Amino acid sequence: MPNLRDASVNTPLCPPSTPRALTFAVISAAILLLTACGKTDGQGQGRAAGPQMPPVEVGVVTATPGDVGLITELPGRVEASRVAQVRARAAGILQQRLFKEGSDVKAGQALFRIDPAPYSAVAESARASLAKAQANLAQASSQVERYRPLVSANAISKQDFVNAEAAEKQALADVASAKASVRTADINLGYASVTSPISGRIGRALVTEGALVGQGEATALAVVQQIDPVYVNFTQSASDVFQLRRAMESGQFKRAGSGEAASVKLVMGDGTEYAMPGKLLFTDLSVDSTTGQVMLRAEVPNPKGELLPGLYLRVRIEQAQASNAISLPQQAVTRTQQGDTVSVVGDDGKVSQRTIKISAAQNNRWVVLDGLKAGEKVMVDGFQKLQMLPPGTPVKPVPWQAPGTAATSAAPASAPAAAASKP
Repeated sequence: MPNLRDASVNTPLCPPSTPRALTFAVISAAILLLTACGKTDGQGQGRAAGPQMPPVEVGVVTATPGDVGLITELPGRVEASRVAQVRARAAGILQQRLFKEGSDVKAGQALFRIDPAPYSAVAESARASLAKAQANLAQASSQVERYRPLVSANAISKQDFVNAEAAEKQALADVASAKASVRTADINLGYASVTSPISGRIGRALVTEGALVGQGEATALAVVQQIDPVYVNFTQSASDVFQLRRAMESGQFKRAGSGEAASVKLVMGDGTEYAMPGKLLFTDLSVDSTTGQVMLRAEVPNPKGELLPGLYLRVRIEQAQASNAISLPQQAVTRTQQGDTVSVVGDDGKVSQRTIKISAAQNNRWVVLDGLKAGEKVMVDGFQKLQMLPPGTPVKPVPWQAPGTAATSAAPASAPAAAASKP
């Protein structure tokens, strides 16, 4: 009978082929893992080697130097070119108003009539006094003529002849005085008819019929204003005026109009531009001590009477021209406390910041005096696209057009952004 214990001790727990199977399984798993990694790397390399996104398009303008007019916009107020207050220079009762309020009147046109009766009486009395003086003069002159041959013949005393000549001279003085009185009376009588001193537009009557005027003082009756042409008074900072003069003296700026009066344009309250331009008359010699402003005056035609005295508006004046200056859209310039900068696109498509010097704004454009060269491309549109890209990423510059000028030009610039949003 066999020994079961020995048999149990000598018999192995697993068959001899088990370690080989385990080794084979481990090798197979390693091969599968390496195969999977290879496929993953291959797929990643395939994606990296695929087509890249095109560079982002940005709108640019080309810097082009030239003579740019420096237009300044300042607040102004309309003033009549001539203003005359119609006053009563004769005392009396106002009998009649001879004009229509708000109408145009001519110089010398009768406007009011004051009761002339007292002045007519004074004028008649003055003429009577003149006639009396003339009669006395005739008598005195006749007596001198009679005494002249008698005194030479010693028929009368020389004293009588001297008295006769003195009486004649006194009569001459009385005639002259009477003539002056007549003239004064006629002037006062003329004051009873109040006339317009200038041609222009008359306002409302300040007194009514039946009022006592001119008693003790010259009563104001109406106001006549000449509003064709009109004056426009506006103010400018004294520092700006001095800076402009220094720039002209240094040759950086040249005077607009080649020595002629600077052109002035008016902007009404609703934003529309007045049809007829004006011309600058003068710049005041003194500076307002309270505001630091200098007053300027322009003359503007007003044939239709559209500009009324006291009207507030904006004045656009071209005082100078900048030589070899560049104008850029305002959105292309970034203004900070550190200075003014623009984004310049180089030939390699990379964007760099450039510090510039600007002078003034006109028509939504900045006038650049220094910091740019002719032919450089300045970025105007596409700043938001650059924020999504790493610094130094090349871009594709395309000509920029103002909004509304060409609706189709915006489509190519937005195409890359739309493509980038696709998964």
